[in-house]
Amino acid sequence: QVQLVESGGGFVQAGGSLRLSCAGSGRTVTSYGMGWFRQAPGLQREFVAGISRRGGTTYYADSVKGRFTISRDNAENTVYLQMNTLKPEDTAVYYCAARTSIVDVTSEQMYDYWGQGTQVTVSS
Repeated sequence: QVQLVESGGGFVQAGGSLRLSCAGSGRTVTSYGMGWFRQAPGLQREFVAGISRRGGTTYYADSVKGRFTISRDNAENTVYLQMNTLKPEDTAVYYCAARTSIVDVTSEQMYDYWGQGTQVTVSS
């Protein structure tokens, strides 16, 4: 199995940028497709972005398309989420997750391992 640790969250003004990192340990993240999810207070956790094992295919929620970019560095066993033009509605706890499934990549039920989350707060 793989252990995931997120970092890079913080407080930023609207229009600003943050880059989240997800470091894997244990089994290499190369074995997994990866995803980022987020959960705002009082709301269900939602899919943000996903990336295939080798990084050749990426997926985005409509709400972040064009603003967020997911990438991975398998040599560093790390996955990134570059977030630009942040909006107050992006405020949430962001979670990194790993999956062995190659179908339905936007569903959290398809993910096997999760990090503890990192808080992102965007002020207006």
